[in-house]
Amino acid sequence: MGRKNKQKGSALIYILIAIALLAALTATFMDSSSQQTTSQNTFNLVTDLNSQINFVRSAIQECVLTYPAGDSTMPADPALVGGEAVTRPYPLQPENTYLLNPESGTTGVVDAIRCPGNPGDSNDHAKIFSGSSGKFLAPTPKLTWRKYINDADGVYLLFGVWTSDAYLKTALEKLNDQFAPCEADVIDATTGGDVSISSTGDVLCEDGNICLRVWLVTNPTTAVFPTEPSCP
Repeated sequence: MGRKNKQKGSALIYILIAIALLAALTATFMDSSSQQTTSQNTFNLVTDLNSQINFVRSAIQECVLTYPAGDSTMPADPALVGGEAVTRPYPLQPENTYLLNPESGTTGVVDAIRCPGNPGDSNDHAKIFSGSSGKFLAPTPKLTWRKYINDADGVYLLFGVWTSDAYLKTALEKLNDQFAPCEADVIDATTGGDVSISSTGDVLCEDGNICLRVWLVTNPTTAVFPTEPSCP
């Protein structure tokens, strides 16, 4: 009996060891799979945003190159253009009151920007992204919002994401690394409320967001870089 009990005890030990090894292998596999998923999600977001940024920049530059004089009826003093200082001949923000039928409540919405100079003798500018132009902006589910700003600081694109997924900040930082110094910056507004990123204080990286800003034109005398004080 003693020998049989000893054999049973030995077998039980081996079974427990096998269970422990299986649990360890499962945990290792799951951790590796989770890391691969995070890496893939990061790569996908970087690729998606980079493609979108290049598409928007290209469309805006096409407008500027096609109509280098901009809107011939626009006031000569930039400060009089809808009460805002703007960079010419870049598109105005869609809510600018100079425009015919400005889109209130759409502060800087990228999808709604219009091309000044098209037509050049009227403030009824055509939208850059529409059925008429044949250019459409694909949705980006992970973005909270995307904006186009043309103000005293210059012209830039601003993207915001919630930080519910850990890879989002990593993705924006990796994307930022693909730009030249001071061409882009990442702003973290997850620890202390809204972060002002403009000299006028009316452009924010909103509380709870990580923001990526990409410059098209920079006014070095007024532009504000909260996280990169050595710029511009």
